Amino acid sequence: MSATSSRDFAGVPPRDSVVSPIRLRNATKAFRGHVAVSGLDLDVPRGSIYGLLGPNGSGKTTTIRMIMGILLPDSGEVELLGGRPAARARERVGYLPEERGVYQKMRVLEALVFLAEIRGVPRPEARRRATEWLDRVELGAWALRKVDDLSKGMQQKVQFIATVLHDPEVLVLDEPFSGLDPINQAVLEEIVREFHARGATVLFSTHLMEQAERLCERVCLISRARKVLDGALRDLKRAERSGVIAVEFDGDDGWLRIPEVERMEPKDGAVHVTLRAGTDQQLLLQRAVDAGIRLHRFQVVEPGLREIFIRHAGRRGDETAP
Repeated sequence: MSATSSRDFAGVPPRDSVVSPIRLRNATKAFRGHVAVSGLDLDVPRGSIYGLLGPNGSGKTTTIRMIMGILLPDSGEVELLGGRPAARARERVGYLPEERGVYQKMRVLEALVFLAEIRGVPRPEARRRATEWLDRVELGAWALRKVDDLSKGMQQKVQFIATVLHDPEVLVLDEPFSGLDPINQAVLEEIVREFHARGATVLFSTHLMEQAERLCERVCLISRARKVLDGALRDLKRAERSGVIAVEFDGDDGWLRIPEVERMEPKDGAVHVTLRAGTDQQLLLQRAVDAGIRLHRFQVVEPGLREIFIRHAGRRGDETAP
């Protein structure tokens, strides 16, 4: 499922010897004059679940393709497991591309065994693992059916199995849950957590901020090809805490419609008010007093990733990146 780059390297450091299995320094990539990724620095700590977040077209897939060696950066450096992306390094990586597709005319079990074998898993062991995984995701009854007999969601689960069948130490997943129903999303999220618990490093891209909040320890938010935030999720949320206030009140919300209020969003029975940077929260409290508003709740809250992203990247859509 991954292509081979011409920029291979001779040796791959042993398992667990690299502090940052994925590392980018000033990586830039453009297509026909359109800059898809611009000057990106990235360090994915070993053993972390790391989210690469941003709107569709922000440069996430281009970044992942550079990490996998499918694309070469126009400038800057990309390291995977301590060196330039190479076939031997990718034997230790499970890669799920954005473009879904397994060999359509092969039988499901046969396709999985083949993909495991080319990643170094002996055929008998590959068959055993594939059978166990199919049973786990409730596809055991489809093992001898052709891939194109399966629904799109079933095929996506088969491709996910192929990604993890060789027990990789690094998982690189491009929008892995897109198109799945909530039940199957939960199944795959559980598998990701299990790999993480065993010490695997997980990098996945998504435009779904709520999903990233459930899974990620660290995140990088990108917009219009550039990084806008990067760090531990708990630290980012703590740093942004003062700008969001939950209010419950009687009457209409006219008193909140002032230039200092950047955004309002109903949430959990309250209105979450995002203040512009540098605005004192006491201003909002004074507005309520002056307007004679009866307040039932006025609480500084930890903002969600979506609120943080909008604050730093704005609402404008990104241009489509290859």
